[in-house]
Amino acid sequence: MPTIAELLAAGEAATPAIASLDRPSLTYAGLRGQIEATVATLNRLGVGRGDRVAIVLPNGPEMASAFLSVAAGATAAPLNPTYRAEEFEFYLADLKAKALIVEAGASGPAVEVARKLGVAIIELRPGAQAGAFMLEGAAGAAARPGLAETDDIALILHTSGTTSRPKIVPLSHRNVSASARNIARTLAFSAADRGLNVMPLFHIHGLIAGLTAPLSRGGTVVCTPGFNALRFFSDMKATRPSWVTAVPTMHQAILTRAGHNRAIIAENPLRFLRSSSSSMPPQVIGELEAAFGAPLIEAYGMTEATHQMTSNPLDGVRKPGAVGLAAGPEVAIMGEDGALLGADEIGEVVIRGENVTAGYENNEKANAEAFRNGWFRTGDQGALDADGYLRLTGRLKEIINRGGEKISPREVDEALMDHSAVAQVVCFAMPHDKLGEEVAAAVVLREGVAATEAELRDFVGGKLAPFKVPRKILFLAEIPKGATGKLQRIGLAEKLGLKG
Repeated sequence: MPTIAELLAAGEAATPAIASLDRPSLTYAGLRGQIEATVATLNRLGVGRGDRVAIVLPNGPEMASAFLSVAAGATAAPLNPTYRAEEFEFYLADLKAKALIVEAGASGPAVEVARKLGVAIIELRPGAQAGAFMLEGAAGAAARPGLAETDDIALILHTSGTTSRPKIVPLSHRNVSASARNIARTLAFSAADRGLNVMPLFHIHGLIAGLTAPLSRGGTVVCTPGFNALRFFSDMKATRPSWVTAVPTMHQAILTRAGHNRAIIAENPLRFLRSSSSSMPPQVIGELEAAFGAPLIEAYGMTEATHQMTSNPLDGVRKPGAVGLAAGPEVAIMGEDGALLGADEIGEVVIRGENVTAGYENNEKANAEAFRNGWFRTGDQGALDADGYLRLTGRLKEIINRGGEKISPREVDEALMDHSAVAQVVCFAMPHDKLGEEVAAAVVLREGVAATEAELRDFVGGKLAPFKVPRKILFLAEIPKGATGKLQRIGLAEKLGLKG
């Protein structure tokens, strides 16, 4: 299995690799030269193979090329630039970061915390081309200079830590290359493709599906400053992409503006849209496909799998409500006793393969819980049908336990989404003094359409058993999301001030 540097050898020298909205593109020859120069510079600054380098840069072409370049000769640890000082202190200390890369002249909590912890600060100065840069810092001697090898750790990310302390997920070059190849094969990427990357590049989805996978086939990636629904269609017109990958909340925001931008969609036809990171309501999939005249490819991924685990096929049957077929690793359903289950039996989704992390770092307890009989336990509940398509029924930790009756929030989501007034919904557990938990829902209504809580509860009551009907429905202008745009059910009741 190749390293990241070797994975990028396929692109034709003069073909644009990394592009932006306002500067000349960096070609594959330029990108390969940037990687070589960065590794040499890092070595002169005392950073080599196995050393952790935190990267705190705004989304864009320099963040993209910095990730690839750092990972090629050290271990890249991209961090969310909007973290507060306390968060930076936790992550930089937990990573045992040797250096921090920031924009030249940057100040703020990341720099202050790095100085406090004695982490070397390396400043990045952008070049004339999108993704070109120079690094400056104090000289040092790298213990292990040169390019990384296949089993070196390329990338370190933390789990979200929704219900526990964030865990370190080390991903090797083998993991990254296997996942990039899996995604490239699933989506039939080629040198003719041009992607518009709107995903954050401190997140596994953006780093692998949005960046590394298309570059492994010689395509071009246009790196934006991040997702902006108001700017999406003007960016689409300016860059003429052939595909886009995003999370469901982003797609839904795009959909609300698609009707006013039919001409741009017609003039810039997409080969496909891809959605991952959380489940997409089948109703929205149908609306997006109708608006863009292109297939919506729903995939299922997680950090520990270096992103992709399953995907609906590009050519072939796409089953709305299913997250597709195994698309890289082996996928199975495991019962509580550790035995693998048959078709249509509900249990825990488990995976194994070259793209799956070898285990959490320095966390024997978490590894003992996460691995069973050679399989990695995803924590998601679902079933495989007779054709091998995976249908998710919920996150095990998100399943609502209403006095012993288990409710999948996703099932309630889909029932509410069938109402013509509902644009977005997320169901979640709220505390109840006698039952322990009760069903609640946060709803965003379609523009110009009204509905009452009683009306929606009656509607769901006509589709689901009474115990699944939300006890409380909140109407919001926008549903709170995590840093990557993902809806987060756990902790939402507290965030919205709901008490038993």
